[in-house]
Amino acid sequence: MSDPTDLGPPDVPALPGSFGQRLRAGLFTVAFVVWTTILCIGWLPYAPFSSGRQMRRLASFWQRGTLSLLRWIVGLRHEVKGLENLPSTPVILASKHQSEWETLFFHTVRPDIVIPLKQELRKVPIFGWYLGIGQNIFLDRAGGSKALRGMIQDARAAIADGCSIFIYPEGTRRPPSAPADYKPGVAALYSGLDVPVVPVALNSARFWRRGQPLGKYPGIVTVEFLEPIPPGLDRKSFMRILEERIETRMAVLEREAARQFEH
Repeated sequence: MSDPTDLGPPDVPALPGSFGQRLRAGLFTVAFVVWTTILCIGWLPYAPFSSGRQMRRLASFWQRGTLSLLRWIVGLRHEVKGLENLPSTPVILASKHQSEWETLFFHTVRPDIVIPLKQELRKVPIFGWYLGIGQNIFLDRAGGSKALRGMIQDARAAIADGCSIFIYPEGTRRPPSAPADYKPGVAALYSGLDVPVVPVALNSARFWRRGQPLGKYPGIVTVEFLEPIPPGLDRKSFMRILEERIETRMAVLEREAARQFEH
């Protein structure tokens, strides 16, 4: 397997950027806040009567609008590869997490996804309520094995309802050059749900820089859905295959992204 640690320093370095680039990044932030506020407040009269499916469709609409703002203002586009690897039946989507960009994308491809989220998000005014209506799974990160069993139970109910489960197998954002750190939660879902896992590689970190408020750059983010992993493997084999597929492909996509900044 390719070693992702040979791709550079521990995080994607800051670029000085032009005045125009910084201005566009700032304008996007303002437009994003306005767009999100309008949608959240505008849906309030309908929220008490909304189903989980309707709320997930709203999330897809919100993400499509946000990606359009990114394209129009920043010049940041995206391409999707490997859609033939994405079954129409419920699956577990296990994606690399490099930046905030991917938190604004996946409902546009699969509006039926349900996401395990940290319990604290439930407390966010309006937005947290909407997350609950969307039937997302809230986790008590200090709950240990009990919280893990609860996640599996809720995920089974979502699968039975025709939804797919979305998870970041490393649990948090990781720079492209950081060593892989896959957590046991994804293996627990794999063992407990008996559905395929579709690995997802991407290269968003070069274009949406972590910890850099104006670090949003024009270019093309690539998201690639990889060959599904069928159910039934033992945990060790599953984790090995999942990491190998994501990290190997991510290294290729990261080099492609880096080349966009070489000229």
